[in-house]
Amino acid sequence: MYHMDNLKKLGTLGGHVPDAMKAFQKLDRAALADGAIPKKYKELMAIAVALTTQCPYCLGIHKTNALKAGATTEELAEVTFFATALRAGAAVVHGTHLRS
Repeated sequence: MYHMDNLKKLGTLGGHVPDAMKAFQKLDRAALADGAIPKKYKELMAIAVALTTQCPYCLGIHKTNALKAGATTEELAEVTFFATALRAGAAVVHGTHLRS
């Protein structure tokens, strides 16, 4: 189901709603650009989010972008366990809803 070739279909998808696609692309570029938070950190955050949402497309794209922005393999490993801790923590605190 998940093949990077599917990303080639974004043009067709966006062609059906060009204004929405252009707006999304503009937001995406602005949100991930260097700013108060450097691009490398934003790409590492994107990886953490992608690990928790388990999006293989985002993982591939943001790993490449993070490495281009100067991220190290150690930072990729650390962000993996950072995301793991957050996801596990969410499961634990949601467990409080199970008790009456």
